[in-house]
Amino acid sequence: MFEFVAEAFGTMILIIFGGGVVANVNLNKSKAKDGGWIVVAIGWGLGVMLGVYAIGQFTGAHLNPAVTLSFALIGEFPWGMAATYIAGQLLGAFLGAVIVYFHFLQHFKATDDPDVKLGVFSTDPAIPHPFSNVLSEFIGTAVLIAGLLTIGANEFSEGLNPLIVGLLIVAIGISLGGPTGYAINPARDLGPRIAHFVLPIEGKRDSNWQYAWIPIVGPITGGMFGACLYQVIFTEAGTALFIGYSIFTIIFLAAVYFIGARAQRSQHSNTKTQN
Repeated sequence: MFEFVAEAFGTMILIIFGGGVVANVNLNKSKAKDGGWIVVAIGWGLGVMLGVYAIGQFTGAHLNPAVTLSFALIGEFPWGMAATYIAGQLLGAFLGAVIVYFHFLQHFKATDDPDVKLGVFSTDPAIPHPFSNVLSEFIGTAVLIAGLLTIGANEFSEGLNPLIVGLLIVAIGISLGGPTGYAINPARDLGPRIAHFVLPIEGKRDSNWQYAWIPIVGPITGGMFGACLYQVIFTEAGTALFIGYSIFTIIFLAAVYFIGARAQRSQHSNTKTQN
């Protein structure tokens, strides 16, 4: 129970700062409006850093189901605790999004664009394309997990690790975040998306559930691949796991590609029929 509460608290902090910076630079009449992508990336990085500082000594501060599942896959975390951690992360992300909503309540009312309102809570692609969007989240989260394992293998001055982790998040956002808004964390997207669905947000649109699976499966599969890759390169272990998971990854990405292509053809066909 303690681990559940701690992960919820840490993830709530992450979303208060991460969702908060998105609201700050996008909602009308905010003094920080149009602050830009660099501000958003730094805000998310600081949010992760502060969440890790808050609970790292108690749970390791996963704050992210992709981290929990990836670490469990390579034996760095017990599978029996995974559900507890993930449940806490989802609850914390939901609560953080609710706090952001009430903090910026008047600015939500002053903003007419429903897409901007949804963007405070959840990610969406710059160019909708299921395969490319999944691949973007896959790569971004593989880099995240491999980066976390690399950071953990180095010795830093006491208390410096969370800062380095925050800088990793900033780097991913600045360098890789543009295509999808870099969820790289299923809880970061799903918890706030649920909050958007249930909150009485004036003038809101639907919660874009047709896209919601991408920032879940992309980060989880990508994170696991990053963990396997790190293990096989740097620990001389896990060769069979890496080969098996690589085969799974190829099959998975191929399936996403063909299903996405078929869905797009069907959508184009329906559009032509309507015209």
